[in-house]
Amino acid sequence: MDAGAARLSVIVPVGPGDGIDPVLANALERLPLSCEMLAVTSSDAEAVALGSGLSARWHVSSAAAGRGRQQNAGAARADGRWLWFVHADSRFGQRLWQVLDRFTQRESRALGYFDLRFRGDGPPWMAINTFGVFWRARVLRMPFGDQALLVPRAVFEELGGFDVSLARGEDHDLVWRARRAGVPVRPVGQSLQTSARRYAEHGWWRTTVEHQRETWRQARSFSRATDRGS
Repeated sequence: MDAGAARLSVIVPVGPGDGIDPVLANALERLPLSCEMLAVTSSDAEAVALGSGLSARWHVSSAAAGRGRQQNAGAARADGRWLWFVHADSRFGQRLWQVLDRFTQRESRALGYFDLRFRGDGPPWMAINTFGVFWRARVLRMPFGDQALLVPRAVFEELGGFDVSLARGEDHDLVWRARRAGVPVRPVGQSLQTSARRYAEHGWWRTTVEHQRETWRQARSFSRATDRGS
């Protein structure tokens, strides 16, 4: 068994009525055979339906609805020393395993993330959003869950996992708590692509403004919690 591959569990939360992007599923199935892949849906029926379309490498289960609950459930069932939380519409570039292996070999306590790019299914102004995400993650050290957070199991457990009491922003909150605990927040050195269809469906300006407003509201809330806890 590849000693490096044995370190990693991939956890993919799948929302109600959703599935896993076939391009993502194929990319993950090309990881070394000893990598563990877990998909967590919000009901037993959806778990059965999802599992019927995936290879036998996948462990498909259900948990109470909510991304934080599903990701915590996947982490509890995982065996890897590193936990990699991947959104179901993500797409990755070439040499994915080499990037993951290098980061997990090099780091022992860092929280890793991928740079975010948007696919061509959104409005033409998405380059502005791409730059904003890059600046938020690289300069402010605030990556979000759609950037495929990668964290050692020991650190995840030390932080108490995702806070399921939060209606939104459980990923943002985890990053703030990691920073408070002195965990470095670092890019893994590769980008991923995610869908921009929500911007097309709800309007670029409206969606961008709503995301920015919610981001800074969460940042103020989570930073105050950090200050109180320090």
